[in-house]
Order: sequence, then C-alpha cells, then structure tokens
Amino acid sequence: MHHGSCLCGQVTYQLDAEITEVACCHCRQCRKAQGTAFATNAPVEEKHFKITSGKELIREFESTPGKLRAFCSNCGSPLYSHRANLPGVLRLRIGTLDTPLVHKPDYHIFAAHKAEWYELGDHQRCFPEFNL
Repeated sequence: MHHGSCLCGQVTYQLDAEITEVACCHCRQCRKAQGTAFATNAPVEEKHFKITSGKELIREFESTPGKLRAFCSNCGSPLYSHRANLPGVLRLRIGTLDTPLVHKPDYHIFAAHKAEWYELGDHQRCFPEFNL
C-alpha cells in the first residue's frame, strides 16, 4: 500500500496496489504542467486508488481533448491524469508519494521533446515519442 499527498497536505490518497511501471515523460505538456524537465508517472488502476481527504479541493483541467489533469486547487500540486481512451487507468504523479518507492523509472517517453538544458543520463530506455 502507498500513501501520498499534495504540497499543502490537504489532499491525501492511498493506493492499494504495487507500482510496477514508472515513466518519465518529456512532452511539452508534462514539462509545463510540472514546471520542470519531465513528469514522473505510473499507470495505476483507478479501482485501487482512493482519495482519503480533500476530494473537494481536486480540480481537473482538460489539457487536450479527452485528457484531464487533476491537481489540488489550494496548492496547485499535480496529482494524476486520466484519459477517456484509457478508462479505469490513472497516471499517478510519483512525486506526490509519501511512502518509499522501490521501483525505479523504466523508460523515458517523448525524449525527442526534452528540455534542451536537461541531459538524459540514467541509462534507461528512451523513446523519441510514445511508441513503446
């Protein structure tokens, strides 16, 4: 089981499943949404994810048609995203975890779009786009 929260701590969640896949996404949208070089995400089944407090603070922004990004309306922390074409799957923002994560990132996606000031150096697989 994993627990996580936003920066202000008002939104908390629990994940009743192991995290078995972690991706670093370098697309322009993820860089803008995170305010950094990439977003570190894990696909998780929605049925194993539960908001335990602060649900009323969560807002969603449709960054592209069919893709919603959820964040805390108090502190702005990005929490997860979900897509209409992938029902039942959330892309959890790993930086919001409060419990240790043993699983390391598996790969980089949209590496062709990475920030010019960031160098990939962790020796993980890199995909220029999102074609795993």
